[in-house]
Amino acid sequence: MHDEHDAAPLYRPATPLSRGADWLAGTASGLVGLALLVGAGAGLGAVAFRYLILEFTRLFTGHRDYSAVGRAPWGHSGVGSWFVIVAPVVGGLLYGPLIYRFAREARGHGVPEVMLAVAERGGRIRPQVAIVKSLASAITIGAGGSVGREGPIVQIGSALGSTLGQVARLSESRLRLLVACGAAGGISATFNAPIAGTFFALEMILRDFEAESFGVVVLSSFVADLIGRAAFGAQPFLNLPAFEIHSSWEYPLYAILGVAAALVGVAFIRVLYGTEDLADRIWHGPEWLRPAAGGVVLGLVLFALPELYGVGYPPLEHAIDGHYVIGLLLLLLVGKLVATSLTIAIGGSGGVFAPSLFMGAMLGSAFGSVVSHLAPFPTASAGAYGLVGMGAVFAAAARAPITAVIIIFELTGDYRIILPLMFAVALATGISSRLSRDTIYTLKLRRRGIEVIGGRRTNLMRTIRVSEAMQPLPKGLDEDTPLLEIMHRFEQESTDGLPVVDENGVYRGIVVASELEQAIRGDALDATAADLAREVAPAHVGDTLEQALPEVLLARSGLPVVDADDQQVVGWLTQSDVLRAYHRRISGQ
Repeated sequence: MHDEHDAAPLYRPATPLSRGADWLAGTASGLVGLALLVGAGAGLGAVAFRYLILEFTRLFTGHRDYSAVGRAPWGHSGVGSWFVIVAPVVGGLLYGPLIYRFAREARGHGVPEVMLAVAERGGRIRPQVAIVKSLASAITIGAGGSVGREGPIVQIGSALGSTLGQVARLSESRLRLLVACGAAGGISATFNAPIAGTFFALEMILRDFEAESFGVVVLSSFVADLIGRAAFGAQPFLNLPAFEIHSSWEYPLYAILGVAAALVGVAFIRVLYGTEDLADRIWHGPEWLRPAAGGVVLGLVLFALPELYGVGYPPLEHAIDGHYVIGLLLLLLVGKLVATSLTIAIGGSGGVFAPSLFMGAMLGSAFGSVVSHLAPFPTASAGAYGLVGMGAVFAAAARAPITAVIIIFELTGDYRIILPLMFAVALATGISSRLSRDTIYTLKLRRRGIEVIGGRRTNLMRTIRVSEAMQPLPKGLDEDTPLLEIMHRFEQESTDGLPVVDENGVYRGIVVASELEQAIRGDALDATAADLAREVAPAHVGDTLEQALPEVLLARSGLPVVDADDQQVVGWLTQSDVLRAYHRRISGQ
């Protein structure tokens, strides 16, 4: 007999806490409340991140923004301007181990990881990403990394939204919405551009313009912008000149600028990932040390062109204001392309949004300077072409024309820029899509087998690696293992196949249970594992399940998994392993 108090209660009364959690997770008003919280968090995160960058820049250079002062000595000491060669090395020694130890997804420009979380992981981002990304990106930029702050703040805001949604136990669809809210809030607070923040999140992250999505993302962007304006003022973060157009004959010139911007945007994509590949081939040391080693090369670039130090907004403003000659504008364009690609390639953490604006400003201003000298009719200032170039190069690299048009419009507040800007952006986007299948964000994912434009389930087989699905390796059979011992091993392992390896552990084939039975029936009692081994192409650790599945189906008994470099057998893969890995990813385990 059990006492009635021992039985588990059939009904537990709802507590205020549980009712509040249910309200947040299941109602429209609860989603609005969460969106407001995410917007506030993203806004505060953007403010804190900008101050972090400022303090690390002062620590490394003695100045608020070293790109604004040119070749200046460190602080008020006697150290000369050569310190910029050392700064990226010291910075790399700080952020390299930080990223490697705590959040490797914080490496790079951030936005692709957020796109991946939304497309493939149900909006789940690890909570520590926000902290690690903040510190790593602030150190990278403060130590001279020629990258932007917008990509990191998108990842920081998205991580905050994802963490809050996971704590509230939201469904995957709502969790994705909060990730987009965080991204919108980050862009909004950073640029003082709430409309651009909204459309960046919808166009790039969520890829969804439904009414519910639009409403909550707008709210989050609005709250983040209020916090950003309270901290930094209501003025745009860049002081840009008024836009003007003097003649209808200038529109063909803006079309030419759009074509040139497309070429620069595509070049940015290819140089960025080409530099990463080159760094991968060259560097064979510890990953955590790679930023410091590569920092030497980056430091030499910064010593030659100190205007490339950090984000580089002051030189961008100087270019738009017409303070640079054509030769220097083109040199800074190429230099930024190299410095940003190098910063990302060595393992730095920072965005590519601001560098694309920088390159666009240099391209457009140089183009405008040439036009003002050669055109037989009155033209706008070189800076006007620089403004259009900013939007066009970003649109070509990111394939986000709506965001490109809106952000330049919000930065200038001048409606007259809309027509030439839309013209150039449309041409740049169209030509870029013809020249490059991928954007600067999606190429990083496609190189890992992920197509974010497709549906989630159709992509999973391309995203799950064999290393995630394989089981521990059954002990391999030596080539001279006799038949009776092979039989004993099959009884122990309860498997339909076993790998055969030579004396060095290199894979030589598999012995299948059905062929073992045939050998026994044929009285081939003196047969060894080498005699019974059947050559079956192994899977490789880095393969995706999509690549390995045909061989798994052919082998039926299981497939050895080998290391691509030394061909050592490191695991075993069966059809059941493939199905289990797929189910784990679908269910979010």
